[in-house]
Amino acid sequence: MQPSASNPAPTPSSGASSPASPASPAAPRFDERLTVPGSWWVIVALLAVSGGLIMFPLGTVPMLGGLIVAGVAAGVAASSYGSARIRVVAGSLVAGEARVPVSALGAVEVLDEEEARAWRTHKADPRAFMLMRSYVPRAVRVVVTDPADPTPYLYLSSRDPEGLAAAVEAVRAEG
Repeated sequence: MQPSASNPAPTPSSGASSPASPASPAAPRFDERLTVPGSWWVIVALLAVSGGLIMFPLGTVPMLGGLIVAGVAAGVAASSYGSARIRVVAGSLVAGEARVPVSALGAVEVLDEEEARAWRTHKADPRAFMLMRSYVPRAVRVVVTDPADPTPYLYLSSRDPEGLAAAVEAVRAEG
């Protein structure tokens, strides 16, 4: 599976009107952002305070600078890590930088916490495409049936694996 050269246009946030109707092939069937949990933002705040405390002996202005720089750096890192998206849109499954047509996908398996852990560790194939986040305990495993693609399956962490599986199956049924 090769990463997509062009990224699809972002969809409007919930509550905004969309020019594409839900029946339109351009409208996403499934759209999930794997945001970091709230507890991580507490850690970001603590890192900001740490930056301020490190600079405290140098005076008030350097302390405020350290607070801001450390806070912004930690916030950008947390936000970046939590920006991974999984979408089913326009006949394709888009996971992070990868885009795979649904026609090249086989069985979709919803994994509970125990099975997801097994597929992340001892059952994992090094050739598999894995978009996993440690704070999302459940996942979906989608078999890749394209003979030209060396990727055996996609492992995708998801807070709604049943919805993701249903969206892939719905697009496949539309053919």
